[in-house]
Amino acid sequence: MEIKFFKPDVTHIAIMQELVKEEVDNGNILLRTEDEMANTIRSYTVVEVDGVMAGFTALHIHSARLAEVRSLVVSKNFRGLKLGQKLVDACIKEGKEYKLVQILSLTYEQGFFESVGFRKIEKEDIPEHKIWADCIRCKHFPICDEIAMVYDL
Repeated sequence: MEIKFFKPDVTHIAIMQELVKEEVDNGNILLRTEDEMANTIRSYTVVEVDGVMAGFTALHIHSARLAEVRSLVVSKNFRGLKLGQKLVDACIKEGKEYKLVQILSLTYEQGFFESVGFRKIEKEDIPEHKIWADCIRCKHFPICDEIAMVYDL
């Protein structure tokens, strides 16, 4: 089994959108349009298993101190290979390279993020309020039931 991590280009967007569609439809991940994904393509990391896209995530930088893990998804066909953990590890490594202070996640998967070193915080304690600009587009808005978690770099 060959596992490969890489930075995608814009030709990967359609496959990425198809991979995340079920989670978007369920309201677990926020919809990103093709243009939004193209605009932020450099923030994504993709994982392929034997040449098939198995998952991806993005590290979105909010400020000189804070970034956010976004759109973390692993195909049901490839779960159990620790690909989600490895994608988050890639975000942590990238955050360290950029000399950031913290990485945030708003998630329904508290146990997973705790297992990779994140800790729960109150949403009111999120250091940068501008992240809430995305929230208005969420199908759960204004009743947010996601859990805020941070990783200290």
